[in-house]
Amino acid sequence: MGNSKDNLVGFILALSSSAFIGASFIIKKKGLRRAAAASGVRAGVGGYSYLLEPLWWLGMFTMIIGEIANFVAYAFAPAVLITPLGALSIIISAVLAHFILNEKLHKLGVLGCVMCIAGSIIIVIHAPQEHPITSVQEIWTMATQTAFLLYVASVIVLVVILIFHFSPLCGHSNVLVFTGICSLMGSLSVMSVKALGTALKLTFEGNNQLLYPETWFFVFVVATCVITQMNYLNKVGGT
Repeated sequence: MGNSKDNLVGFILALSSSAFIGASFIIKKKGLRRAAAASGVRAGVGGYSYLLEPLWWLGMFTMIIGEIANFVAYAFAPAVLITPLGALSIIISAVLAHFILNEKLHKLGVLGCVMCIAGSIIIVIHAPQEHPITSVQEIWTMATQTAFLLYVASVIVLVVILIFHFSPLCGHSNVLVFTGICSLMGSLSVMSVKALGTALKLTFEGNNQLLYPETWFFVFVVATCVITQMNYLNKVGGT
């Protein structure tokens, strides 16, 4: 019963997170457009005038609220339940972009939205129960398994190639470069966010996890992933 209640809390938080994050993309893009019009330099080609745009900061604040809700959701429910729900932010962004930014949602876009919803529902319905985690060291043990370390290494190599080779070459003209960087870094942050959220939850319950160096390593990974994603998300919006 306890797991079911926790899963419900995580589910509601994840839905709220998707709503806030989806809306934040639209607000930030309007801010990026306004900043580019005022300065003549788009974020996609290296402009940072959006930092002086209040609308962009409103979008950033909205995204922070969504990310906090998402962060807390990982502390209550399995990652396999929370992560697919993040796809709903794409649906929200697509719908809002159609009405607010006058960006037409074509048939392929509608098909993509339907597939996101269907995939999320299927994964959520069949999400397994997560066994209780009693310390952050348990997550560290899973994160240091050979298969996962090989995945981490491959992601880091791909991100470095995208940043230093493809980004200067065609990043400003091909949105897949910047979105690829964000997606790859996001795949690494899931484990760290889950670990950090669980560590804080256990700490508040009286089992202090801040004493373990593994907790602070996960903090470093989360911060690195978030900063990288935010930088290239702004470039995507300004492309």
